[in-house]
Amino acid sequence: MADAKVIPFDDDRSRGGAAQRPPRRRSVGSRRTGEPALVREVQPLPGRAPAQDDVPVTSEEEPPQKPQDAGGLEQRIAGGLAFLRRRLTGDYEVDDFGYDEELTDQVLMSLLRPVYEKYFRVEVKGVENIPSQGGALIVANHSGTVPMDGLMMQVAVHDHHPAGRHLRLLAADLVFMLPVVNELARKLGHTLACAEDAERLLAQGEVVGVMPEGFKGIGKPFSERYKLQRFGRGGFVSTALRQGTPIIPCSIVGAEEIYPMIGNAKTLARVLGFPYFPLTPTFPWLGPLGAIPLPTKWTIQFGEPIPTDGYPPEAAEDPMLMFNLTDQVREQIQHTLYKLLVQRRSVFF
Repeated sequence: MADAKVIPFDDDRSRGGAAQRPPRRRSVGSRRTGEPALVREVQPLPGRAPAQDDVPVTSEEEPPQKPQDAGGLEQRIAGGLAFLRRRLTGDYEVDDFGYDEELTDQVLMSLLRPVYEKYFRVEVKGVENIPSQGGALIVANHSGTVPMDGLMMQVAVHDHHPAGRHLRLLAADLVFMLPVVNELARKLGHTLACAEDAERLLAQGEVVGVMPEGFKGIGKPFSERYKLQRFGRGGFVSTALRQGTPIIPCSIVGAEEIYPMIGNAKTLARVLGFPYFPLTPTFPWLGPLGAIPLPTKWTIQFGEPIPTDGYPPEAAEDPMLMFNLTDQVREQIQHTLYKLLVQRRSVFF
C-alpha cells in the first residue's frame, strides 16, 4: 500500500481556498482489495479548535424542540375540561349558604378581576391585617350608588391575602329579591345581613364583610361624599363579641365618584320598589351609556384589628360597650378616609 500524501494548509498548490478549510482525516488503503484503511491524523493549526467541532450538525440530527408553553397550555385545557365535566355531572360542593368556591375561583373572580385591575386599578393596603386563620369581621364604608365596592373588596382579599382567604359579604334583602343577581350573589358567598348568618360564618372561621351604612351610604348625594352615615345600632359589634373575633376597619376611596348622584327621583323609586333612583350627570340622560361607571382610581386600606376576645361573654349585651366599640370603628374608618383623600393626587390617576 502506498502512503497517503498530506498537503500542508499553506501550500500554494491548494485550490478553492484550501488554506481556509478545516483539517480533515485522510485515509490510505486499497478500495478495490478491501484492505482496512490506515488513518493518519492531521494536527490542527495552533489556536484552532479540533476538527470534529467544525463539522456542522444537520437538522436530522437535532432533537425536535417542544414549545415551552405547550405543557402549560395542555394543562389549562385539561383543567378546563375537568371543570366542565364536574359542572355537568354535579360533582362539586356548595355550602349551606349556596357558596360555590370552585365556581367563584375559576369563573366569577376571573370576570371581576379585569374591572378590578384594569378599570378601577385598585391599590390595596394593609391586607396582612386580616388574620391567616380563624374568623374575622371586616367593617367598611359603603358608597357609589351601585354597590360595586363590596365586590372589589372581595377581589382584594381573594387575590392579595397571603393565605388566599375568601371574603363572605353580608348583603341587603334587595340583593336576594332580584333575579340572576340573587343566584350570582349566593355563588359568590354572599348571605343575608342578619346576626344569625353572620355568627354561623364567624363560628366556622370565615372572614365576613359588612357595610353598616347600608342604603344610606350608597344612596347619599354626591355633596356628602366620604362622610360616613350612621352605623345602625351596632349589631355587627355584638356579633363579633359573641364569637370573640377581631373587627377590622376598612376604608375605600374611589367608589364615591363612579356614579356622582346629583339627584334622586323618589317617586319613581317608590314605584319600582327601590330605596332610591339615582340621577347622575350621565344617567338616565345618555341611556345605557350612562350606566357605565366612571373609571376612577381606587384605594382599599385594611386597618389595624380591634380585638374582642378579651371581653367577658356578657359584654355582647352591654349597650354602652357596643356604642363605644361602634364609635371607635367608625372614627377609625373616617380618619383613614380623610388621610387617603389628602394623599390622593387625582380622582382618575
